[in-house]
Amino acid sequence: MQTKEDFLAGQVLLIDKPLTWTSFQAVNKLRWEIRQAFNIKKIKVGHAGTLDPLATGLLVICTGKMTKQINIFQGQEKEYTGTFTLGATTPSFDLESEINQTFPTEHITDELIHATTEQFIGKIEQFPPVFSAIKKDGKRLYEFARAGEAVEIKPRQVEITEFEITKIDQLELHFRVVCSKGTYIRSLANDFGKALNSGAHLSSLRRTRIGDFKVENGLTPEEFMASLPSID
Repeated sequence: MQTKEDFLAGQVLLIDKPLTWTSFQAVNKLRWEIRQAFNIKKIKVGHAGTLDPLATGLLVICTGKMTKQINIFQGQEKEYTGTFTLGATTPSFDLESEINQTFPTEHITDELIHATTEQFIGKIEQFPPVFSAIKKDGKRLYEFARAGEAVEIKPRQVEITEFEITKIDQLELHFRVVCSKGTYIRSLANDFGKALNSGAHLSSLRRTRIGDFKVENGLTPEEFMASLPSID
């Protein structure tokens, strides 16, 4: 069992983030539980890479002196699995917002789907979603989006080293992606739909790996809390 001294000296915690939780909520919850369990007044806790509330999976959380390693962990390769839904788009490129446009899908074949993945392997230019936390002129992009304000977004170069469609279930495409820091899987879904001369949005997402850290070695928040000493 980890001790108070362990957490203060620095720990790397692998957490399997539940659906609807924000990364900020996960960090706050764990910080509070660690403080309560060991009667610690103050301890640094941070995460190495945000996961959207509608995504599940690996959140690397660092405590104490290990928070100095966060930038290193953030820069490591990431792996995701999930589903794209063809034939419709949303303003947020995922299920955070309602469908705003539908497209024909009759022309899409399994062969076309698999062939189209090739366009996205390697270094590519990608526009981040307007519903994202990237800052422009001191405001986050989602603040402009929610206010209905138009904003110019510049593309970023990202790298996708692996991209495969693992299952095709009518309009649901199951995928696996290995990519660099800064890659938006929501943007990949939107761009993939365009490349098919249709539309698509991200309908589920799970982060399975960051560098050598794997989600199967992680704990749910509940499992982590159960591993702490109980409060008398």
